[in-house]
Amino acid sequence: MQRSTIGLPEAAPARFRLIPEAPGPLRRLTVALLVIVLLLVAVGVVMVQSAGEVTAIAAGQFPLEGLMRQSAYAILGLGAMLVLSQAPTALLRRYAWVALLGGFALQALVYTPLGYEAGGNRNWLQLGPVSIQPAEFMKIVLLVWISTVLAAKRKLLSRWVHVVIPILPVVALSMLINVIGGDLGTLMIIAALVFGCLYFSQVRLRILAGIAGVAVLGIGVMTVIKPNRVFRITHFLEVDCVTDAAHAQGMCWQSLNGFWALAGGGLFGTGIGGSTAKWSWLPEADTDFIFAIVGEELGFVGAVSVVLLFAALAAVLLALMARCRDPFAVSVIGGCMTWITAQMLVNVSVVLGFVPVLGVPLPLVSAGGTSLVSTLMAVGVVLSCVREQGLAADPGP
Repeated sequence: MQRSTIGLPEAAPARFRLIPEAPGPLRRLTVALLVIVLLLVAVGVVMVQSAGEVTAIAAGQFPLEGLMRQSAYAILGLGAMLVLSQAPTALLRRYAWVALLGGFALQALVYTPLGYEAGGNRNWLQLGPVSIQPAEFMKIVLLVWISTVLAAKRKLLSRWVHVVIPILPVVALSMLINVIGGDLGTLMIIAALVFGCLYFSQVRLRILAGIAGVAVLGIGVMTVIKPNRVFRITHFLEVDCVTDAAHAQGMCWQSLNGFWALAGGGLFGTGIGGSTAKWSWLPEADTDFIFAIVGEELGFVGAVSVVLLFAALAAVLLALMARCRDPFAVSVIGGCMTWITAQMLVNVSVVLGFVPVLGVPLPLVSAGGTSLVSTLMAVGVVLSCVREQGLAADPGP
């Protein structure tokens, strides 16, 4: 009997296959996805080294510490991406609940002696010489788990109760853990991820509107219950950091130095290593404000090129999603696209002064091993979905 071109193959292929073998749009889009991801990771490795070199030397560390650390995380993340790209999606769905419980356990550990506070947020774990941010891993866990639930309920998604249960209580619990730790930025990205999964799974707009309303209300409440968040937002709305010299040494310090870094880059930049802002003027130069260093060293052309790479990544993911028939694949690719795009927009908007400082890294580029590895793992799950779609469309001999 000939295998259906609609269903997915029952077993994983016997040999490694990362890119669909059959010529056509699916193969070209997969190649484009890999090229864009590798380019962004390469830009990140170079810029993390450049942005963090001065502070590394000042701290008595090896000058190439940033390069070595980010390269190690990139290799680990790319390895995880390759492994997940070969995993059958049926296997990922089977263990989605196990991964969810593991994700919650890691999040809860931040409130034990293993957890510690950094940047005003208690969302880090110290495991020997390695520190990780469980909330970043929770993004990939929720992406797979929510897609699993939506795929299982695909015939019931017109009824709001089947959308709300069990997705919203689980997501709300994860968000609550983040909020208790003070991490509002990650909460917003998780909300965008969930909305992306629901939207591209064709959940009715009235149900999405209700969920969005609840999410906005929840984020608002979680914002006002912490005084420093209220103060930060009030300061952002009332103070113009560019013209108000009275706040230049206070709350405006980071934003101002970010503006000056971008302005100092001009059209083509000062060149790799030529930044002056990274000489202890710009806080978090290699993490949350790395886009400012990109603008200073690579100029307007380089900064726009990075943004265009993210735009191309979103377009490729949308094109891949349009060619996948499996509901799980559609949800995974749509959620992944929304996650990466929303996180990029928030990070760049913070550096440009459009929104208050939230502490959200630039995906695939900023320093931070957990963020880089989790994002590459999400790309790996996308590749697994695309690989199976390619096998379903071209089963071979």
